[in-house]
Amino acid sequence: MSAPHTLFCAGRRPDRAAKEQSMAETQTTGKTMQAVIVHGPHDYRLEEVPVPVAGPGEALLKVEAVGICASDLKCYHGAAKFWGDENRPAWAETDTVPGHEFTGRIAEIDEEASERWGVVVGDRIVAEQIVPCWNCRYCNRGDYHMCQPHDMFGFKRRTPGAMAEYLVLPKEALVHKAPDDLPPWQVAYAEPLSCALHAVERADIRFGDTVVVAGCGPIGLGMIAGAAAKFPQRIIALDALPQKLELARKCGADVTLNITEVDVVEEVKKLTGGYGADVYIEGTGHPSAVAQGLNLLRKLGTFVEYSVFKDPVTVDWSIISDDKELNVLGAHLGQNTWPAALRLIASGRLPLDEICSHQLPLARFQEGLDLVADSANSVKVSLIP
Repeated sequence: MSAPHTLFCAGRRPDRAAKEQSMAETQTTGKTMQAVIVHGPHDYRLEEVPVPVAGPGEALLKVEAVGICASDLKCYHGAAKFWGDENRPAWAETDTVPGHEFTGRIAEIDEEASERWGVVVGDRIVAEQIVPCWNCRYCNRGDYHMCQPHDMFGFKRRTPGAMAEYLVLPKEALVHKAPDDLPPWQVAYAEPLSCALHAVERADIRFGDTVVVAGCGPIGLGMIAGAAAKFPQRIIALDALPQKLELARKCGADVTLNITEVDVVEEVKKLTGGYGADVYIEGTGHPSAVAQGLNLLRKLGTFVEYSVFKDPVTVDWSIISDDKELNVLGAHLGQNTWPAALRLIASGRLPLDEICSHQLPLARFQEGLDLVADSANSVKVSLIP
């Protein structure tokens, strides 16, 4: 494991003259950049487009790295959650830039935005994937991650994402100063890690619990690390790939079970005196993992569902009600967990060199999408504009 890293500090704010000179040197008005543009499912293209212009209270970010999420892959392949079907309208939009897991450095910023976010030109930042409206019922209650308009970087024309050389940070964005001494693709892991930590918080893990995490991809590994910080009795990681299970141990799993080799329901019951697990956190996105979790939980256990599914999932709801009286909870994004995710990344406790497995230039975005689909040969894939 790599040596611990010191978390970032604020630093001194440059004087106005130096700041204005830096902004003038990074002036991008009238210039062009490369960006991936969404034209529809299976139709993403690398194009030359104008560098976006930051308005009052906004900032221009020079992108250093952007992770490719499993949801990006599902959107690319046309999942109904994004493009709609007979039961729901489309949520994703065309003619925008994908990419919501990113880090970069402030290239241009005005005084209003600098004061709001506490950053200046040259600072490395991350921004939460949701860009809240700050006016709806959910935002007013503090549940900004469930904002009713639900604009997210990379899915809406109002909030283009980071598969580009530059992006604009709207004034509504949630911006966090990020570690400066790590590779940018490791810092960009803050997005999936914050989501994983939110799922762990939803699980309300206790010291005596047996916690099962299904799936050892980027988010599942973060769930294991987050659960380990809660010090439960044991953490059991499930996956079909031995290399992913080895990574799970490095992230804090006590027991690893290969779902292709053992009956995981029976194995979990053996480890728990026949009762079953106290907590099950689903992070695979595979329909079979849902029924698996319902069957391996004890009575009165807790099921936390994080995944985005390509298609609807059907289960026997009588297990949830009459059989076990389970607590079934959803988890979405990373409400208030980004600072903790950044601290965990900076701590050096995670095998980030192994989790962040592939970095590709922006022009190879299609190869990146294909690598995400090939989970046997990748973990976290990032593009470097």
